Amino acid sequence: MHDKFLKLIQHERDLARQGKEGRIIVKLNSLVEESLIVALYEASQAGVKIDLVVRGICCLRPGMPGVSENIRVVSIVGRFLEHSRIFYFGNGGNPKVYLGSADWMPRNLFRRVEVVFPVLDPGLRKRITDIIIPGYLSDCVKARVLGSDGVYTRAVCPPGKETCQAQLHFRNLARKAASLRVESKTEKLPQVVKKPEFNSTTKLPYVG
Repeated sequence: MHDKFLKLIQHERDLARQGKEGRIIVKLNSLVEESLIVALYEASQAGVKIDLVVRGICCLRPGMPGVSENIRVVSIVGRFLEHSRIFYFGNGGNPKVYLGSADWMPRNLFRRVEVVFPVLDPGLRKRITDIIIPGYLSDCVKARVLGSDGVYTRAVCPPGKETCQAQLHFRNLARKAASLRVESKTEKLPQVVKKPEFNSTTKLPYVG
């Protein structure tokens, strides 16, 4: 897994060196492993735009001139504890998207059995790239931005734009989807026609 991640990062670096667009987006809980950090620095120096959503410890320093000025690191700590890991590599316009359990730490990459898998279904991949990832990158309520000095500061919401809180945004999307499913099922239910009730005093229609 470690070797695979290195190759994916280096591929984006090589694309940037060829004058093509390099893009990396990673969401995880911790970033500690040294060789991956060095690879991200090299990719940044080549011109790869990198966004890292790292909830907890991050040993990478973004925004250092000549080293990591193309890297942005944010930490999002909301009401709900998150464990999702997302790995996005632009791949020259044919994105590769992976989900899994592994943080970029020595214990996860070298001492545990972890699983990371590619998202191959086009619809699911589009949902991740067009809805899930932008939701995290747009958070300006719970997000804290890591500076080159190692200090986190509150993210600033763009003027004139609606504020975004990732977890609240995803919760609203889930509620809307559930509501639409309920409405869809209700519309498909057969119409029940109430039968007339008869008793001893009911006058039956004459049939001649």
